[in-house]
Amino acid sequence: MTKNILAPLTTLGVGGPAKRVITTSTEQELIDAVRAVDAAGEKLLVMGGGSNLVISDAGFDGTVVRIASSGFTIDEGVIGCGVVTVTAQAGQPWDDLVQETVRREASGLEALSGIPGFTGATPVQNVGAYGSDVSQTISMVRVWDRETSAVKSFANSELGFAYRDSVLKRTTVEGSPRYVVLTVEFQLQPGHLSAPVKYAELARAVGVDIGRRAPSVDVRREVLRLRGSKGMVLDPKDRDTFSTGSFFTNPIVPQVVADQLPDDAPRFPVESAAAMPNGEILVKLSAAWLIDHAGFGKGYGLSLQDSAFVHAGGRASLSTKHTLAVTNRGGASAADVLAVASAVADGVEAAYGIRLHAEPLLIGCSL
Repeated sequence: MTKNILAPLTTLGVGGPAKRVITTSTEQELIDAVRAVDAAGEKLLVMGGGSNLVISDAGFDGTVVRIASSGFTIDEGVIGCGVVTVTAQAGQPWDDLVQETVRREASGLEALSGIPGFTGATPVQNVGAYGSDVSQTISMVRVWDRETSAVKSFANSELGFAYRDSVLKRTTVEGSPRYVVLTVEFQLQPGHLSAPVKYAELARAVGVDIGRRAPSVDVRREVLRLRGSKGMVLDPKDRDTFSTGSFFTNPIVPQVVADQLPDDAPRFPVESAAAMPNGEILVKLSAAWLIDHAGFGKGYGLSLQDSAFVHAGGRASLSTKHTLAVTNRGGASAADVLAVASAVADGVEAAYGIRLHAEPLLIGCSL
């Protein structure tokens, strides 16, 4: 049996072997491992929970450093000052952290319940869901800077957060980051009420108007229910959860492009001023709507009538619960997954002239 197969280390379950895999359980072990790889001139792939990776069938021709430095602190000593400071190690499982902040009545992360992976990945991708993202609560990220061989701290304002993006992501090439996240610090609000609920579906579920607060325990419960109904909460018995979550980001396009879509196509304002170069008005679209209306329904790739079936043989498909997820139905290869994703991206481009882009990192492969 080939050693160091990476597929079992990912939620999608695809990926060939690496030359070497090192698991680090402390911050110092992580720094030492990265320094050793760099000193040897080897290629480096940093992995956490493996929930945002599509690794090629050929694998990775270098060393994989796995982050397993778990643990967090919640500073309740400053609750009276109107802020709760939460500091988590990069390898801390994300949803366990969210669950504990809700239990301790520190609000701000509850809408991000059920997202797989580790805390260290959240600032890289500016992880978000249901109208919330981590840029709203992160105060500081400590990293190992591979270029200067030193620990560095980024304040929120220095991280260049944008939709599913950050300075940390923009300086990462095929999973090899300049900045290796060590710890993430959040500033949360004390109390049992959630942050304002911004997403219509979630607001309806908890029975409040958009912009109003609800008990954080209710928000977490409904987010887990909604995510579960879409196959977005990991379940080893449910093949729809063998995915990277949303495979495609929602496209951000000029207003003139959005105006060419049918009137019922969802459109969302782009809040970041940085996303509006030269004063151009940009609009965020729904990738799920584009996929569905371009003729790719839930379970696309499972039927003999689907073009992707020819290449993927039913081993990979769109989720039967949600058109944004590309899933491993059992025994899929990375090539199978990409065959489905490419068929969808090509079809949406043919129908609407808009190219969808992958949200997960593609290691040794492309869409």
